[in-house]
Amino acid sequence: MRSHFILILVFTFGITFSFRSNTLDLGKKIDSFNEVAVYYNGSDFTNVSGRNVAADGYNLGLRYQCVEFVKRYYYEYLGHKMPNTYGHAKDFFDQDLGDRAFNNKRGLMQYRNVREYAPQVHDILVYNGYAGNRFGHVAIISKITSDYIEVVQQNMGMKTRLKIPYVKYMQYHTVADHNILGWLRKES
Repeated sequence: MRSHFILILVFTFGITFSFRSNTLDLGKKIDSFNEVAVYYNGSDFTNVSGRNVAADGYNLGLRYQCVEFVKRYYYEYLGHKMPNTYGHAKDFFDQDLGDRAFNNKRGLMQYRNVREYAPQVHDILVYNGYAGNRFGHVAIISKITSDYIEVVQQNMGMKTRLKIPYVKYMQYHTVADHNILGWLRKES
């Protein structure tokens, strides 16, 4: 009887339902890197689930977004608090700075893509905004080989790991994606 009622609603009012038995809940842990969790944020990167604030009041960012993961990783694993705790992903990279310059807003060294300094594991990879995502994107570099870098990311559906071609030609290092501005690093 109940299934007939739902069908009547669909035909009478144009109401549609989507039943998925294997959907994930927002905020479910789907990966981790160095014991820092990566959480599921749905298949739509614009989903916002409130702000995540550390116990000491430090703003980590909007829950389950890419910025929140990167800031939480740097806070929990590297013990780093960024002086400017707000901004979109693309804002992490100060385009007015030259290569290997100190980014005061983030309290990190900044390196431009296609330059002399190689990326390292734990660096924050920064994408510029583009037509499909005006906010940009950030991820943590988790592995580097002679052919690719691997990043760990949040807010890309279930795709938490991504391999991006890496090229070293003469003294120049390039992470081969034209939307990548560069990387940020906590130096000791």
